Amino acid sequence: MTRLFRHAPAPLWTYKALLLAAAAIWGLGTVVIKATVDTFPPAWLVGVRFTAAGIILGIVLLPRLKRSLDLDHLRKGTALGAMLFLSYWSNSTGLTDTTASNSAFLTSLYCVIIPFLGWALRGPRPTRCNIAAALACVAGVGCVSFAGASGFSLGFGDLVTLLSALFLSFHVLYTARFAPGCDMALLTVVQFLVAGVLGFASGAAFEPVPNFLALGPDTWTSLGYLAVFASCIALLLQNIAVAHVKPAPASLFLATESVFGVTFSVAFLGETLSPLLLAGFALIFAGIVISEYVPLRAARRSATHDTTNAEEERKGESPDGWQRVAKGRG
Repeated sequence: MTRLFRHAPAPLWTYKALLLAAAAIWGLGTVVIKATVDTFPPAWLVGVRFTAAGIILGIVLLPRLKRSLDLDHLRKGTALGAMLFLSYWSNSTGLTDTTASNSAFLTSLYCVIIPFLGWALRGPRPTRCNIAAALACVAGVGCVSFAGASGFSLGFGDLVTLLSALFLSFHVLYTARFAPGCDMALLTVVQFLVAGVLGFASGAAFEPVPNFLALGPDTWTSLGYLAVFASCIALLLQNIAVAHVKPAPASLFLATESVFGVTFSVAFLGETLSPLLLAGFALIFAGIVISEYVPLRAARRSATHDTTNAEEERKGESPDGWQRVAKGRG
């Protein structure tokens, strides 16, 4: 499928539509998990989801696995798989005690956490945009916490969901660190399988064993959706699209996952949104836009400006160029 897109490039709006489709699939995935965790324990849910996804992708990529899988891919994939498991286990656990709407937006805070966590891991210092985004998101979380009937309150589910965003931030940062020199498709297969195994192990250790024979069609459908659509297909759509869409708009399109999550929560779960809750979601989304889009846009403008100045200087048309010409004439 990727080869087809390479040889016959589609219009740019097609790839943007793929990003929106991936965001919508993940947004609906939040609703599906919320509807499933009451009858299917969170760790077991993670185990089934990612084991199935890893097996499906492994079958598709079997020739590549036989040719290129080595100890380095196994080591890095195992580390990423552990982070992936912690993120999705805490996210699924949080959904047992919070709404799908809250979960969708609180999880998206990883976009704002990443610059500060990267700095703590000896990365670049956060910019003013990062700080402004963090302040907007903190205000948004404050609105979400005040939206309850009992005043300021972040419940167990909300706090665990914030922990999920932290683990997801680690996963994104280390994915970027491990990517050079690695086959990302192989890393994805390994981390899916590792996350699945950890899910089964944690479920066996801490949760009751689900009665798989007694599961209804709705639960099996939910598990199938999470494994096939929310893991394999959404990831494929994202990987195809980001090869053609610039990072700034791509990140903004993917950030709509939280908006889709709220929309589907209202439509399918009957969740209600108060004005204060909507204000909190708006502030969190604004923080994501500030964190993801504004810095990349500024960098692109700066690069364009530098290129223009360089071209003008070569032509002797820039202010410095005119000064050099004037000095030469003198």
